[in-house]
Amino acid sequence: MIYADNAATTKTCAAARQAMLDGMERFWGNPSSLHSPGQQAREALQAAREAVAGAIGAQPGEVYFTSGGSEADNQAISSAAKIGALKGKKHLITTAIEHHAVLHTMDRLSKEGFDVTLLPVDGSGIVKTEDVAAAIREDTALVSVMYANNEIGTIQPVAEIGALCRERGIPFHTDAVQAAGHLPIDVGAQNIDMLSLSGHKFHGPRGVGALYVRRGAPLLTFIHGGAQERGFRAGTENLPAILGMAAALDDAVAHMAENSAYVASLRDALIEKLSAIPHAALNGDRGRRLPGNVNFCFEGIEGESLLLLLDDKGVAASSGSACTSGSLDPSHVLLAIGRPHEVAHGSLRLTLDRDNTMGDVEAIAKATAEVVNYLRGMSPVWKALQRGERSYVIQ
Repeated sequence: MIYADNAATTKTCAAARQAMLDGMERFWGNPSSLHSPGQQAREALQAAREAVAGAIGAQPGEVYFTSGGSEADNQAISSAAKIGALKGKKHLITTAIEHHAVLHTMDRLSKEGFDVTLLPVDGSGIVKTEDVAAAIREDTALVSVMYANNEIGTIQPVAEIGALCRERGIPFHTDAVQAAGHLPIDVGAQNIDMLSLSGHKFHGPRGVGALYVRRGAPLLTFIHGGAQERGFRAGTENLPAILGMAAALDDAVAHMAENSAYVASLRDALIEKLSAIPHAALNGDRGRRLPGNVNFCFEGIEGESLLLLLDDKGVAASSGSACTSGSLDPSHVLLAIGRPHEVAHGSLRLTLDRDNTMGDVEAIAKATAEVVNYLRGMSPVWKALQRGERSYVIQ
């Protein structure tokens, strides 16, 4: 099986697995306990916090461990909104292509009386900094723009937006779940006030993540109970998972340059090969995208059938976010960049990583072309297009 769904989850690396074993065998004590096993666990927890902070240019005291990116997004956005409301600020800004962890949190807050502005993106999936500037109001409590999109891979102008928000005195949050470990991050230089990441996107374990909150930025307790995470996130820390995530992030950052260059070469080769399929279109910006992201629409087919037949041919892929894989609705991201419903339904997301090879690229391209041709041969829509009864959307 060729695995090409790394945006959904990555295989846990050796460094992470060893760190997790250490967490279970050497540091099995409760980090809140005063005895020696507890204090040894506490020291390991602090070392992990320092490692995560160092990977993003933060201070250890600004890092809070969570159950993943979704929890981190929820806590960051809800905190900024509710603290802003105490000052009479109930306006929130985000984009139309955010992960649902952000969009659904915004939906909930809108039902609680907050005014949410969803900024559009251009045809490449990039939000304009000037659009963010134009949307800011006196009562704006938060701007949240993802670092890189989980479906089409486009990288947003985070540093520019961060500088704008800092100048206006507005907290800026970025969902960096897809970016961490794959793109350079410096929260200080990029004027980021809050940042979310998740371990399983960079070869760490699932079910663990982190929230960076700049000292002085708004933060409220999300889970109530004990005093863990300096009182902002109760519950005994999942130390094995935290250690695994920290080790994976450290490894990813240490090898980022060579891994990104290698994976980007695979990405570019696959884009070229899939572009040769008639009436196929790349989604997202050609150059300003994550190293391993390849997302295409193929006119005249349905995405779910494409995925199932690719799986039968030994290729594991997706049509978009794994969090919405059970939905029959077309991707909100593809609709936001202007793809019509009938084309958005025929999308394919292939996300490569350091374990893939150029041989994988050749096999993926061959299998995709065969499946697309097979499905088009059975499609009444495709036959109508060929007969000239309908116009092609993708030329």
